[in-house]
Amino acid sequence: MYKQGKYIVLSKRAAAKGIFDMLIDCPEIAALAQPGQFVQAAADGYFLRRPISICDIDKQRGTIRLVFEVRGKGTQKLSEINAGQPIDIIAPLGKGFTFEEGKRAVCVGGGIGTPPMLSIAKLCGKNARVISGFRNASAVILQEDFAAAGCETLLCTDDGSAGLHGFVTQPLEEMLKTDKPDIIYACGPMPMLKGTALLAQQYGVYCEVSLEQRMACGVGACLVCACKTVKNGEQILSHVCKDGPVFNSGEVDFS
Repeated sequence: MYKQGKYIVLSKRAAAKGIFDMLIDCPEIAALAQPGQFVQAAADGYFLRRPISICDIDKQRGTIRLVFEVRGKGTQKLSEINAGQPIDIIAPLGKGFTFEEGKRAVCVGGGIGTPPMLSIAKLCGKNARVISGFRNASAVILQEDFAAAGCETLLCTDDGSAGLHGFVTQPLEEMLKTDKPDIIYACGPMPMLKGTALLAQQYGVYCEVSLEQRMACGVGACLVCACKTVKNGEQILSHVCKDGPVFNSGEVDFS
């Protein structure tokens, strides 16, 4: 079930260059939302809505938080919405992450795939270790939020300007060798997800990945966000918006 409406933006700030952080007052959506789901946001003057992952959910306050990157004219228009103004969204959409109380998790986020990790990491709290990867120090976001949730955090950058020098798969493999979690959650660029899925398979850990894909309708009515998955040994086409964006990594055809 999802809702559509215009909801007031309570606050907006720049989280990093080209990345914006919005808090939205929408009690009916917050009541339904689960970690890993997303919204379809209307940009004024553009026919197609833009998909944005839900970063955080506060059911008591009735708010959701969106952290998104400006990637084109549509998201640029969304970034111009200020506190006190309405934003037109359809949410919550898609299939989110599965969660079991007490399970030990590793949350792996790459770049703008990091925001969807926050809501699931907060559910896990001290049972979660978070590995975040970014291009460089100027692109780093949400590290204080993960720490405030009680999670152990580990930061990587491609150029070594902050945290560890290298990719998130390097510390992930070290964790899998020494202290295996019960589950891995991941969102980010496809090569990162592929590497994470391969490590999960190698070390026998269940893994869920959130896929980033271009979308049109967001509710499974069109074929824009089709992706290849494997079920019962057969390759099928799934819809990221309806069947995902979260999938069992073992069912995704990364080829």
